[in-house]
Amino acid sequence: MSLEQASDEVKLAVDLIYLLESNAVPAHTALAALEIVLRDYRQKLAQASPAHSG
Repeated sequence: MSLEQASDEVKLAVDLIYLLESNAVPAHTALAALEIVLRDYRQKLAQASPAHSG
């Protein structure tokens, strides 16, 4: 499957990986930053739909 046919999630993941790798971000730094992003977006989802528990 080509990237053009991939889901939006896969396209975004590829873009993020490219960004991190092209800027030589160390793996531990990238993972720590992604954990922060996960917490932030999970909080946004919870606020958008209070009945949704995750």
